[in-house]
Amino acid sequence: MSAIAAKAGADAGAFQPVPSIIALVLAIIVIAVGFVLGVGQTLCLIVLGAALIAFGVHFVPVGGAPAAMGQAPGIATGVPMLAAGAGLAGLFGGAWAAELGLAVALAGGAIGGALMMAITCLMVNMSYVFGMGIPPASGKIEKDPLTGYTQPEFKSQGTEGHGLPFISYVGGVIGGLLGGLGGTLIYIELLEFYEAAGLDFAVGLAGILAVAMFLVIAVLAAYNITGTIEGPHDPKFKRFPRAIIAALLASALCGILALLLVVLV
Repeated sequence: MSAIAAKAGADAGAFQPVPSIIALVLAIIVIAVGFVLGVGQTLCLIVLGAALIAFGVHFVPVGGAPAAMGQAPGIATGVPMLAAGAGLAGLFGGAWAAELGLAVALAGGAIGGALMMAITCLMVNMSYVFGMGIPPASGKIEKDPLTGYTQPEFKSQGTEGHGLPFISYVGGVIGGLLGGLGGTLIYIELLEFYEAAGLDFAVGLAGILAVAMFLVIAVLAAYNITGTIEGPHDPKFKRFPRAIIAALLASALCGILALLLVVLV
């Protein structure tokens, strides 16, 4: 039993070509249907936003209680909690700037998400360093690839690291930026489509569906990560292609349903 479990754990992050190809083919079919229905361009941009979110989630450092909450029952809660906090902050910032044009809205969303993560990561490190006297240290690498600072001598025995070393901090900011950018792109595309269709409640409907799609993609990426991740230097980061493929299919399905809502309303 232990050997089987060990093999399953080793294969958990392995790239699986057959399911990935099937997912890609299905996503292409759904997008093709979108072009036939006249919503293909908007759907492609929604899918692009989802891919940015899925990629960005893998940059966000998650450990301790949030990761354990998701690992124990097998429900991916920890990663989406932090990713949503950053990405949705960016989405709201982009939505606020929507009237100023696409470029300004996307910039506002990206900066909002990055700023949210920058402040969050700073407060985490301040709590560790000044509140408990614990230096940030990685449990995944011997040396920070950005600063060159060595890690093992600062890591407490029996732990997998603590706090946020600089590479994790930078990864969190990048993750927030990508999440905010992707979420804002989805919102703007839905908003423009609904406004063009003459819906009186376009802003509210676009906001609700953009948030829903963001959470769907974040949860898919969290299941791909399974548990803790320190950022772009973590071995689990290499799993991101699988999450992006899943996001392509999920967002294509959710996107075409969201666009076809105008037929019902």
